[in-house]
Amino acid sequence: MDTLYIVMPAYNEEENIEAVIKQWYPVLSLGSADSRLVIADSGSQDKTNAIINDLKENGYPQLLAYSDTLKQHGPKVIALYKYAIEHGADYVFQTDSDGQTDPAEFTEFWELRNGYDAIFGRRVKRGDGKSRAFVEKVVCFLLRLYFGVKVKDANAPFRLFNTKVLDKYMGRFKEDYNLPNIMLTTFYAYYHENYCFRDISFKPRQGGANSINIPKIVKIGWKALGDFRSFKKTMK
Repeated sequence: MDTLYIVMPAYNEEENIEAVIKQWYPVLSLGSADSRLVIADSGSQDKTNAIINDLKENGYPQLLAYSDTLKQHGPKVIALYKYAIEHGADYVFQTDSDGQTDPAEFTEFWELRNGYDAIFGRRVKRGDGKSRAFVEKVVCFLLRLYFGVKVKDANAPFRLFNTKVLDKYMGRFKEDYNLPNIMLTTFYAYYHENYCFRDISFKPRQGGANSINIPKIVKIGWKALGDFRSFKKTMK
């Protein structure tokens, strides 16, 4: 059986984390006994870490709290991908810890895994508001402008990677890079890797406050323009 690592960045998710773990943990049964649910909670100032460790000790042995990462979302995602690769995962699936994605939709991705290097979710309906849907459209426009790629959803936190192909691209990221998922989608499209998109649902945040608001998105986006130019110079 293939080894599956489900990875999630988390930051102050005490209102969501227990429910999310209990929803996603059964998915590990699709993989080998070495499969893991790994949550990066570095920087959390609430009970997120305590909840994860308590569940691990009480019926969730394949659960792991990974705290050796930077605080921000993007760096956590990079660290989680590298962790999965280094620990022998055949496939790594990334989603978020805020309860917006549906584990029931994972099975289709898993059944398609042998046919693709990556399978990306496409959020056909956004439960997180029109402003964020607009930001996504702007991102896709910029990727087409800068890199000449046309993608359906650049940043959906619902993506399954074959780790052998993913490993080719991880060395391109500095550990503090903010937008790894956007650039990974870009790399797969630009270099014509074997990937596909599948429609997924996307619910409103199930509890707590989002640590990434629109002003922060604008700030990150402004920096991203310079990053895109830098990446473009290295792409052939």
